[in-house]
Amino acid sequence: MVLIVQGVSLETTDQGFLMDMTQWNEDVANQLAQLDNIELTPEHWEILGFIRDYYRRYKHLPNARMFAKAIAKQLGEQKGNSRYLHRLFPDGPLKYACKLAGLPKPPTCL
Repeated sequence: MVLIVQGVSLETTDQGFLMDMTQWNEDVANQLAQLDNIELTPEHWEILGFIRDYYRRYKHLPNARMFAKAIAKQLGEQKGNSRYLHRLFPDGPLKYACKLAGLPKPPTCL
């Protein structure tokens, strides 16, 4: 599939994940979010920044449980719980955080 952002064609997987994560920027995130009916708020951006930093540091994506635990450790218990994360990303916090952050699809997600 192809996503067009500000006149630039970006290759995506059939589920909308960027094929080249170096093409990611905030405009791309906003376009991907719009396609999934998500309006990005400062709370979303905080999680997107967190998962991008995690991936940059560790060179892998966590599973959903480790994702929540890592958020709790860095951003606090109130943000590292499934209720909060599901409010931001109702169809799957880890999957959609990675997708909107321009990262690969986590191997543990369907």
